[in-house]
Amino acid sequence: METIVVGVDGSDCARKALARAASEAGLRGARLRIVCAWEVPPAVYAGGLAPAIDQETIDGFRENAETVVREAVADAERAEPGVPCQGETVEGQPAEVLVREAEDASLIVVGNRGRGGFTSLLLGSVSQQVVHHAACPVLVVRASEK
Repeated sequence: METIVVGVDGSDCARKALARAASEAGLRGARLRIVCAWEVPPAVYAGGLAPAIDQETIDGFRENAETVVREAVADAERAEPGVPCQGETVEGQPAEVLVREAEDASLIVVGNRGRGGFTSLLLGSVSQQVVHHAACPVLVVRASEK
C-alpha cells in the first residue's frame, strides 16, 4: 500500500494541505502519514547569552506538536474514514524531517505557507526545501487563491 506524507503545523494552509492529502489517499487507496516537526527556535538561544532552556519549555514545544498531530489525525479520519492514518511528531528542522519521513512515500503534501513571518513570499522556506530535496513528487497546496 502506498503512503502519502503530509506536513502539518496548525496553520490554515496546513489544514488545506491535510484535506487535500486525505482526499488523495482516499482516491489512491493509500495510507496517510501526518507529520509535525518541532524544534526549539534558534531565537531562544539568541547570542548565547540567554539562560539555559528548561525541560518544561522543551516539553511545551513537543506537546504543542502532539496536539497539532492529534487534531490533524481526527480531521483526516472525519474527512476520509476509510483511510488508515498515522500521526507522528518528530524533533528537527521541518523540511529535513518531512524529506526523511517521506523516503518510502509516493507523495508529500505541504502547504505553500506555514507559520513563518514572510507572508509575501510565494513559497515558504519549508515547502521550498521539500520541493528541492524530496525523493518523491511533492504537491504544494495554496492556502487561498487570489
